[in-house]
Amino acid sequence: MEIFTMSMDSITGALKDGDFSVLGLGVLGLLLKIIAVIVIAKIVLRFSGILIERLLKLKKTDTIHIDEKKVNTLRPLLKSILRYIVYFIAGVTVLRMIGIPTESILATAGIGGLAVGFGAQNLVKDVISGFFILFEEQFSVGDYISTGGLKGIVEEMGLRVTKLRDFSGELHIIPNGEISTVTNHTRGSMRALVDVSVAYEEDIDNAIQVLKKICEEMAGEYDDIIEGPTVLGVVDLGASEVVIRIIAKTVPLQQWSIERELRRRIKNTFDKAGIEIPYPRRVIIARQENKNCGGVAGEED
Repeated sequence: MEIFTMSMDSITGALKDGDFSVLGLGVLGLLLKIIAVIVIAKIVLRFSGILIERLLKLKKTDTIHIDEKKVNTLRPLLKSILRYIVYFIAGVTVLRMIGIPTESILATAGIGGLAVGFGAQNLVKDVISGFFILFEEQFSVGDYISTGGLKGIVEEMGLRVTKLRDFSGELHIIPNGEISTVTNHTRGSMRALVDVSVAYEEDIDNAIQVLKKICEEMAGEYDDIIEGPTVLGVVDLGASEVVIRIIAKTVPLQQWSIERELRRRIKNTFDKAGIEIPYPRRVIIARQENKNCGGVAGEED
């Protein structure tokens, strides 16, 4: 067990005296210590991750309640912070084993931090912005947001970056410092809006009554509808159509499915009722010239 108690000074002394057997044992002991530190760090991360998972599952109890989205947001964030702390402690411990004075490194961190700060301004900005986003609850994992011309569902929030996946499947990794204006589409009820075009030749009052009946049927069948659907009435007189607007309030992210179902039912119902939905038409008049026109005209003369 002597190899575990040998210090860096012993290794240096053996190197000066040329005692290679002691040197070998010292190097072996140092390597084993470093490996032990790394293994302990991995074990700490492993059990800490399990502890975080169990703590967050307490939300299901009556005494502690945490929103599901907040749990999905905090889980990777806490693990990320813990990973940085454990790696930092392990790194300092290894440096001390090697013989590097960590006290002097930490003492000069203020001077070095000033120099590094100019090159790491964006990193610091990203981390600070990440904290403000989290504390102000601007959005959470699972929210549908738009920022900087990008739209998608938040898959992961970290201290430095936010991962956003759009509906095409592409994953956008956005530094938190670049997130300035955020539109959250999942806070509160969402609006479903459908404009229906009806030909001028149709009875508009009859078309509105048909649409109201469709809305009443959907309101009784869909739990995702919070309010409506409601027929607002005629909102535009177009070049070849009368536009009737329908609106409804739905739970977040379900407004598009309600709009699609409304359009499907309106088309089927209008077809059965004989109500025309105008569409562009092109009438082609083919002009045919009579080759014998000149001869006939001459005979008549």
